[in-house]
Amino acid sequence: QVQLVESGGGLAQAGGSLRLSCVASGFTFAQYTMGWFRQAPGEAPGLERELVAQASWAGDAPTYADSVKGRFTISRDNAKGTVHLQMDSLKPEDTAVYYCKATSPISGTPYWGQGTQVTVSS
Repeated sequence: QVQLVESGGGLAQAGGSLRLSCVASGFTFAQYTMGWFRQAPGEAPGLERELVAQASWAGDAPTYADSVKGRFTISRDNAKGTVHLQMDSLKPEDTAVYYCKATSPISGTPYWGQGTQVTVSS
């Protein structure tokens, strides 16, 4: 059974830092693209979640949303089955529920975690 469990969310002040973690199990982690997505408060439930950062299974350079470039860093540990998102210089507009996502590059099948709330106060 695939499981993605996020942790590390919480409340931070603008300019502060948080580190999100996602522990994965139930699939061959090294063969999946891992990403962090977010959904801001008040957005319609059907609205697509925003890609924040993504680390491919192939070891390519990570990709980032323009809004977080230079502030957020994604890293993955294939041996431990974990992916992290280091968030620095946080801004109030970073407030959202952050989700961990695993995607099979072969089938495209996505798996989602339950999300972790990040709130940044001004």
